[in-house]
Amino acid sequence: MSTTIISEGKTTTEAIERGLKELKTTKEHVNIKVLENEEKKSFFSILAPRVVKVEITLKEETKSNKRETRKEIIVSEEELKKAEGNVKKFLDELSINILENLVYEVKCQKDLIEIDINGDNAGFLIGYRGETLYALQTVLSSVANKGIENRVAIRLDIENYKAKREKTLQDLAIKTSKVVMNTGKSITLEPMQAYERKIIHSALQGNKRISTDSIGEEPRRRIVISLIKNN
Repeated sequence: MSTTIISEGKTTTEAIERGLKELKTTKEHVNIKVLENEEKKSFFSILAPRVVKVEITLKEETKSNKRETRKEIIVSEEELKKAEGNVKKFLDELSINILENLVYEVKCQKDLIEIDINGDNAGFLIGYRGETLYALQTVLSSVANKGIENRVAIRLDIENYKAKREKTLQDLAIKTSKVVMNTGKSITLEPMQAYERKIIHSALQGNKRISTDSIGEEPRRRIVISLIKNN
């Protein structure tokens, strides 16, 4: 598929939506240039069907992501063990100094360490909408990779929060899309983190009647769920 396409519609919005659908992407990953504006009309074009043309080009970073596969990171067994030791030492100190009765499980594979935390008060480490959890995951990543050449990825979950949150967001996406299809009115969701917006986009990707777009700037970036109007 070409990384630049020309899309047409009766309005600029319709032309953009068609182009995004064809490229299977969202607005934040493209550059858009209006070639023929719906407001620009001549005397001879009044009776002609209104057509708006836009040029949509995938941004370089998006093209690279589509074109290149993630390079394999070779982490030695020694590095993985050191990273695991760093993580366990940190969690032991966390349990002693902050949260008593904290129970954790650490699993290692290739260049990834998965950490599951449970305990009587472990929910304290989740925070509002997982903000504390992801902050702690960032801290654990720094701790694990201290003194290591090849970076080890860290994936943290607390009391199965991520799976529960994903299910909640998927249900929200489906429920909201039904309201949009019934009313024809777009709905803007509350601000979400990037990983949460990705869940919403993925949940509605197969719905040919619905489009999802991200608007605003971090950390107040939101998703707009809209109905794709027929020709």
